[in-house]
Amino acid sequence: MGDDILNRGLEGIRVAETRLSDIDGEAGELTIGGYSVDELARNATYEESVFLLFHDRLPSPDELDEFRADLAGQRTIGDEVRAVLRRAADEDKPAMDALRMGAAAANLGAGAEDPEADARRVIAVFPTIVATYWRYREGEAPVEPREDLRHAANYLYMLTGEEPDDPAVRGLETYLNTVVDHGLNASTFTARTVVSTESDVVSAATAAVGALKGPLHGGAPGPVLDMLRTVHERGDPEAFVREKLDAGERLMGFGHRVYRVRDPRAAVLSAAASEFYEDAGDTEFFESVKAFEDVAVDLLAEHKPDRRLDTNVEFYTAALLDGVGIPKELFTACFAVSRVGGWTAHALEQLGDNRLIRPLSTYVGDHDRSWTPVVER
Repeated sequence: MGDDILNRGLEGIRVAETRLSDIDGEAGELTIGGYSVDELARNATYEESVFLLFHDRLPSPDELDEFRADLAGQRTIGDEVRAVLRRAADEDKPAMDALRMGAAAANLGAGAEDPEADARRVIAVFPTIVATYWRYREGEAPVEPREDLRHAANYLYMLTGEEPDDPAVRGLETYLNTVVDHGLNASTFTARTVVSTESDVVSAATAAVGALKGPLHGGAPGPVLDMLRTVHERGDPEAFVREKLDAGERLMGFGHRVYRVRDPRAAVLSAAASEFYEDAGDTEFFESVKAFEDVAVDLLAEHKPDRRLDTNVEFYTAALLDGVGIPKELFTACFAVSRVGGWTAHALEQLGDNRLIRPLSTYVGDHDRSWTPVVER
């Protein structure tokens, strides 16, 4: 390929080999660590998913106990980090800003560590950072993490101060497994780029948070929830969708950069949300969500027959996370609580066979300018 070929956004350019995840956008399939996203998400704990990404195999019972205990023992953050999070909450900073600030300080008090130890530490403290910020934001004291709870259960516990019930934990754990890795997306590429300079994993994760914060990547599950609630209350999904399309507005929760069919993660989260709402005895809202999806997909195909705009991961993320008790202001930060497992796994993979990531650019400026002294300009 010649240097004069321009691929904006690196679209279609392959820059790494990975065993972590594989996306088939045409078939609508996602493989994580060799398992279909459906099989992994339904069966694994989050700790098992991360171990799989780190070691390319599922852990033995003893290995899982050790891995889980190691993560649980590193959940506490120091007073300095709490002070920053309190300041962020007092100034009404978004959750992703607070997470970026906390992530940058993740290795305070941790001493000199190797890359995998840094990765474990970052994964362990992300839920604590988000929950601590939220508690301050709500005018409440932070809840100390509990080492006897699994990763997902402890996150919910720190948010509320109450031990969560099994349906909520299973629903959140399914979500965390579903979005733990997804190819070389912008934030994952950012993490790999940072460690390719032989920087550290904490810096890579912090940079990845900054990339995820952007609305073109982090998505809009919060506004999707507002949309779902509005449609549920109005009871007329067809009128809502036609109103949006006639106004030339984008219908959130539909369409994806990679998938040309329904996002396979939407199928997993739809099933998980259905199970959760059934257990909770609140099927009315979820039935309206499913009816809205059917109407929206049909009308989008009618309105834009040349484009495939099927349901993406944001649509059922909103319904599921709201159900299990995650505030909508934390939806993107919750995404990061999961995806940090993928970010750090990619960072370790990059370091295992590293080459500095250094793409080219096409220069479109002038040449041969002559300098004019400032007094003559």
